Amino acid sequence: MTPMSEVLAVCRVHQLLPDAGTVGVTAIDKRPVEGPVKAGRLGLYADVQADRANHGGEDQAVYAYAAEDAAFFEPELNREVTPGLFGENLRTRGLDVSGAAIGERWRIGTAVLEVTQPRTPCATFARRLGSPPRWVRRFTEVGRTGAYLRVVETGELTAGDAVEVVHRPSHGVTVAGWFTAWNGGRPAFAETARLAAALRAAADAGELRLSDDMGSRVAKALAR
Repeated sequence: MTPMSEVLAVCRVHQLLPDAGTVGVTAIDKRPVEGPVKAGRLGLYADVQADRANHGGEDQAVYAYAAEDAAFFEPELNREVTPGLFGENLRTRGLDVSGAAIGERWRIGTAVLEVTQPRTPCATFARRLGSPPRWVRRFTEVGRTGAYLRVVETGELTAGDAVEVVHRPSHGVTVAGWFTAWNGGRPAFAETARLAAALRAAADAGELRLSDDMGSRVAKALAR
């Protein structure tokens, strides 16, 4: 954590939009809101998810994305990546969100949030941006995924709040590191297994609680 680590914007759903996916609508249209927002076990107050089979729940209660990662994509998209455009709840500055360790905890306002897993891009995300060519593949290749978080201490947070890293596990597995290895195909099997073993050992030692999705992927990586 640096003194400049802060929340630039707190975003929640503005409106449900029609979508060509199986659900028929999407809640990806997140926009900044003013004033303090309550963060509960299932996310920010008044925020929703349309596709609850793949989004939301305690392990994906809040999605954070760094301004630095957003700026990286602006030349490629030929547009400003405004807060909330990628569907994030928190736009941060001065914090390496994609480089956060899985299980890392942040204090923001009166809430404490824990990094659980990377964001996996989908077709809805591509449609949100006007379907840029190869967007899902490009987002995956770059590894600037942002991070899903669970709320371990409920509270209120607001734009301008500092982000204080209050716990960082010793296993060394980052959100981007895991995502890149997991999506690297057969050449990355050995690296994925190494990272999975580190996460499993940390979980067995009580250093962190793996999300259901991460637990399943770790098990698959170790069984290869």
